[in-house]
Amino acid sequence: MNDVTTQVSLDLTTTAEALVLARGARRAGIDWLEAGTPLILGEGLHAVRALAEEFPGVPIVADLKTMDGAGLEAEMMLGAGATHVVVMSRAHRASVEEMVKVAHGLGGEVMADVLGEEDKAARARAMEDLGVDWIILHTGFDERRHVRGVSPLDDLDAVVEAVDLPVQAVGGLSIEQALETVRRGARSVVIGAPLAIQADRFATGDEFEEILKDVVARVRGL
Repeated sequence: MNDVTTQVSLDLTTTAEALVLARGARRAGIDWLEAGTPLILGEGLHAVRALAEEFPGVPIVADLKTMDGAGLEAEMMLGAGATHVVVMSRAHRASVEEMVKVAHGLGGEVMADVLGEEDKAARARAMEDLGVDWIILHTGFDERRHVRGVSPLDDLDAVVEAVDLPVQAVGGLSIEQALETVRRGARSVVIGAPLAIQADRFATGDEFEEILKDVVARVRGL
């Protein structure tokens, strides 16, 4: 499965913190870097630009979770160096179409996040029809806190079957579960940073890098 990508989600709030973990992720062999939503909120275009400047040629996902103003947001983030932008599947179809048009015109790709959809497979199909390039099967942080046992694994098989697009499954997955998503048809393994390695603490920079090295090796061995 050599076409499976590895991605780290930089869910931090400052560019400085994000760059430290991004450097470790790249040393570990991670393929894609994601400017997570907290980083987008905290630093915005500055963070994306900093990542693009330090890691030229590396795919950079801007997790905008766009609901409106999609063309402008895509133009801004791709202009800053992002290669992928994220639109919510619950946005109006006009927003999805606008993001696709602008992103493709600038050489970027669009990822559609089906967070909160009742029928995720059907919405994923609809996103494919509107021209997006990736599906993100996402179980959100708040949802996981309030709905016991919910997981993106619940809908993965149906979504993979429904579309011809590559799929990511994210949200509360352990590393073992993230690797299982690939065995079930996902085309990307996404690991969040920081990563909780025990109930009461996050991995340090060195620990995180070693964990990522192991993930990369295991993905390449699938």
